[in-house]
Amino acid sequence: MRAALAGLTTRGRSFLAAAVAAALSAVLLGEKDLLRVAVLLAILPLLAVLYVGRSRYKLACHRTLEPHRVPVGASSRIVLQLQNLSRLPTGTLLLEDRLPYALGSRPRVVLERLGAQQASSVAYTVRADVRGRYEVGPLVVRLTDPFGLCELSRAFPSTDRLTVIPQVTPLPTVRLAGEYAGSGESRARSVAVHGEDDAATREYRRGDDLRRVHWKSTARTGELMVRREEQPWESRATVVLDTRAHGHRGDGPTASFEWAVASAASIAVHLRHSGYKLRLVTGSGLDADASEAGGDGILLDHLAEVRLAQRSDIAALVDRVRQRSDGGLIIALLGMLTPAEAKLLAALRGNGATCVALLLNSSTWLNLPAAARAEAAQTRSAAVVSLLQSGWRVVEVEHGSKLAALWPQAGRGSQGFAWRAALAETVAGGVR
Repeated sequence: MRAALAGLTTRGRSFLAAAVAAALSAVLLGEKDLLRVAVLLAILPLLAVLYVGRSRYKLACHRTLEPHRVPVGASSRIVLQLQNLSRLPTGTLLLEDRLPYALGSRPRVVLERLGAQQASSVAYTVRADVRGRYEVGPLVVRLTDPFGLCELSRAFPSTDRLTVIPQVTPLPTVRLAGEYAGSGESRARSVAVHGEDDAATREYRRGDDLRRVHWKSTARTGELMVRREEQPWESRATVVLDTRAHGHRGDGPTASFEWAVASAASIAVHLRHSGYKLRLVTGSGLDADASEAGGDGILLDHLAEVRLAQRSDIAALVDRVRQRSDGGLIIALLGMLTPAEAKLLAALRGNGATCVALLLNSSTWLNLPAAARAEAAQTRSAAVVSLLQSGWRVVEVEHGSKLAALWPQAGRGSQGFAWRAALAETVAGGVR
């Protein structure tokens, strides 16, 4: 009952205040009729407290998200099904589902009287313009009397998660030369293509089949050697996302980092649908493979949560990629680079990998003074030259660029960037 008394609404408290005022006036003026009015005004909120406080409804709630994963800017429909499990009918119910600020204001829905064992459903929509994982719930049910004098809140502990993933852009089909690499133990080349004497071998490991022992290599090296298993050639690709906070500019959904995340999602989905065995590496520590079971959803879920890192650097990112580097195609989405950082990226060119850099000119996401813009252009030009000289393909990205329009440039060889390298060297030399 104490909880019910504390749940008196403004209307209920006003009735009690009016009852006290009427009672005092009745005593001072000696009016018995006014005292009857005071008693009536006091009884109404007390009856409401008794009605709400003794309500022992057994309610069950089920929440459904349709769908539970949406791209940025899309809407999700949330359905709440409430069932009265008790034998008593309920009064009017006010439902309020708690939402994070990014999903908008909390929805409030009035549900009329539920009979015994009766169920009813209500729905509302949410929309997020910022990617991430958002907790929906818990649901708060407010019980009230027919006159709105008393209100009591009860909450359901269950919550659900809505995942807002980056927007995926369809990309044109482009032939990316140099993307093939072997699989299995012999990744750089197919084995046994020149006969028995040239078969690729490795040291014997416990549990290896003795029928795979290569006796000529064993005799030549003095150690037990076995043949590597021949594996078919396949397309491999690694998508690398730069998460350095100082490499990106802008705030919110229009920041350069958000462009990079959305582009990483679009490229990853495009390559996976093209038959690539895909790997996603970020500067924040993520290193994930696209599995057939998880499909695109696993990668997009990872990208929904990736954030800028203050302590991330290019050296750590390169080391993370090289830990399982097996050739193939490497596509990196990079923020602003210094020439020294560009030289570190040259290490990824090993093992016959084809490297493509989508280099974001993140300074164009800001209105910089002329001097600062010139300094940024000089640094960027030197970084472009360093990347091109190390064998990278470079696609420069400005604010407002569309990935679908830039994507064909990723399929061009280094010759396609010769004029840009010469221009960059000229600019860098002129500034010096």
